Amino acid sequence: MSPETWTVLQLLKWAADYFASHQIHPPRPTAELLLAHILGFNRVDLYIQYDRPLNPRELAAFKDVIKRRLCGEPVAYIVGERGFWSLDLHVTPDVLIPRPETEMLVETALGVLPESRVGEPKRVLDLGTGSGAIVLALAMERPGHWFYAVDRSWMALKVADKNARKYGLKEMVQFVCADWFDGLAEKQSGFDLIVSNPPYVRRAEIDELAVDVSKYEPREALDGGPDGLEFIRILVRGAPTFVRPAGWLVFEIGYDQAEGVQRLMSATGGYEEIAVIKDYSGHDRVIRAKVKGR
Repeated sequence: MSPETWTVLQLLKWAADYFASHQIHPPRPTAELLLAHILGFNRVDLYIQYDRPLNPRELAAFKDVIKRRLCGEPVAYIVGERGFWSLDLHVTPDVLIPRPETEMLVETALGVLPESRVGEPKRVLDLGTGSGAIVLALAMERPGHWFYAVDRSWMALKVADKNARKYGLKEMVQFVCADWFDGLAEKQSGFDLIVSNPPYVRRAEIDELAVDVSKYEPREALDGGPDGLEFIRILVRGAPTFVRPAGWLVFEIGYDQAEGVQRLMSATGGYEEIAVIKDYSGHDRVIRAKVKGR
């Protein structure tokens, strides 16, 4: 960038071309998100004020975020926000960045969570809540029920709590700092639905992921152990203790894990109506199962 005066539109074009030449995709939306962040705009404002010149401070700040993105830092961490479902969620490096594929988990959970309340509210537990993306999306869509969210990271819960407050959901969702089911035995049981996006990447494969994931996202939110199923085993074995008979377990899996997870669930003898749900790209993405009566 030269010291000459740059307008919003000129800078967008230059940044998009620069990103494209450095294999940063998608180049134009990335440029828009970063420039809107620097200017305190939304993306529409960039085109309403396309001829607005940037001052030297703004140019320097934009140059800084471009460097960060070229190093691999995710856009969501740079701008501190990521869209998920109908929410714009605050995110930090303490939490996994919510992904569009996980919206299929929300959609599947909504299918077994009644829209209208009959009798007592249903009790929903989100294990490994991170930013709160899943539980808050469910609470927004089904406000008549009770929601609980667990994470072992206090920093992650701080992010989730901020998101809950932003959308007026703080009174609907109870956050608990615990390691999966630990700490819940004496406090909570009898859930109607457990949802989770557990770590499921095979440990040896994490460093093979894109740099914006392997280098920047929290490893503990990715690492599913040697075979990727370490935490899925905890989830599958523990859920029948905490879910009411005929309640549901809904969780995300890796694209190639459906067969192994189904075998694991069948071996427990605790589930029926086990189903594999594909995402919109046609990949196995979500497991839905009903807990048998005890």
